[in-house]
Amino acid sequence: MTKLFEPMDLRTQTQFDTSPKITSNAVHHRYLHHAFYHSSLRVASRSLRPRVNRRLKPPSKPVLNEAQFRHAVSQLSPRFTAEELCRVITLQEDPLVCLELFNWASQQHRFRHDVSTYHITIKKLGVAKLYQEMDEVVNKVLDVSHIGSEALFNTVIYFFTEDRKLTKAVNIYKYMRNSRNVECKPTIRTYNLLFSAFLSRGSNSYINHMYMDTTRCLFKQMVNDGIEPDIFSLNFMIKGYVLSLHVNDALRIFHQMGVVYKCLPNWYSFDYLIHGLCAQGRTQNARDFCNEMKKRGFVPSSKSYNSLVNSLALGGEVDEAINLLWEMSKYQRSADLITYQTLLDEICRHRRVGDAKLLLTKLQEKKLVDNHTYGKLLHRLKDHHRN
Repeated sequence: MTKLFEPMDLRTQTQFDTSPKITSNAVHHRYLHHAFYHSSLRVASRSLRPRVNRRLKPPSKPVLNEAQFRHAVSQLSPRFTAEELCRVITLQEDPLVCLELFNWASQQHRFRHDVSTYHITIKKLGVAKLYQEMDEVVNKVLDVSHIGSEALFNTVIYFFTEDRKLTKAVNIYKYMRNSRNVECKPTIRTYNLLFSAFLSRGSNSYINHMYMDTTRCLFKQMVNDGIEPDIFSLNFMIKGYVLSLHVNDALRIFHQMGVVYKCLPNWYSFDYLIHGLCAQGRTQNARDFCNEMKKRGFVPSSKSYNSLVNSLALGGEVDEAINLLWEMSKYQRSADLITYQTLLDEICRHRRVGDAKLLLTKLQEKKLVDNHTYGKLLHRLKDHHRN
């Protein structure tokens, strides 16, 4: 178990190679530059100092509505049950009233909380982002070993991941896995929550590479425990491998779908792979997947189409890229500015400035570019003409 969660501490990850293992041909580097460099320099706002001051100012603590709390208590019978308390807490809109009801009930003679009262209280506090208060209730649940359920702990994991507390989420998972209570054992829903959290760490391939090691171990542990992966967990694995630049591993998972695992690829499975293959300069493979995708009745996303158009253009297949651009329009998929710039630049690089101008005119006529985008692209073409 220890090895599974070693990647959680970012400060100890010195064993990974920080340089992405990608091909070094010029076409590929140009593709990465055009397809993935979307960031731009931000000009500091004049209101920066007030915003910083507001952030430094400690937030005012919410105050309990005493009248609302007393009214909620009056709704309970003298010897109320956990079911009654759960019903009253559910009706409350103020999360602090919910917490006060929970704590007040804990002090009442002969009353004992059950799974439902813990669950509704944690859910109310989590939705309100009162994570510190929620954490205290979670600790009370963990102190009572015979109380718990898969649904309750999945809710805890979900809100810990929302609060970016991955270590706490993992600890809950470990608690579930080690529990003697069969109702607390992790299910496919538990694993998918964790997969989703590990794969939402941003677009940095090094960070994704590091978390992918944890995700891979978690997936293996799930399968070893006899839990059959579903389409969501398999797509999470494909996406994770693509984001961490392990496209061959993503392809392995894809080809195991329907053979090793009892579910077929869906739209997302193809989409992640097309983008990942283009990012590695494997344009022909990406095109094959795109064709297979359409044969199965799926339509590639705008992201996949943009990746393919960029990759084809940078590979010198500008006419094929133009055809794909019109296909995008047919399926109501939109190209972005970088795709238009890349395609027009590559047409001009092949000494076909006239064709580039004609294409831009058609894009404007079909209202595929707005006036602002048209102006920027036209200015770019004029630069090519002068050069």
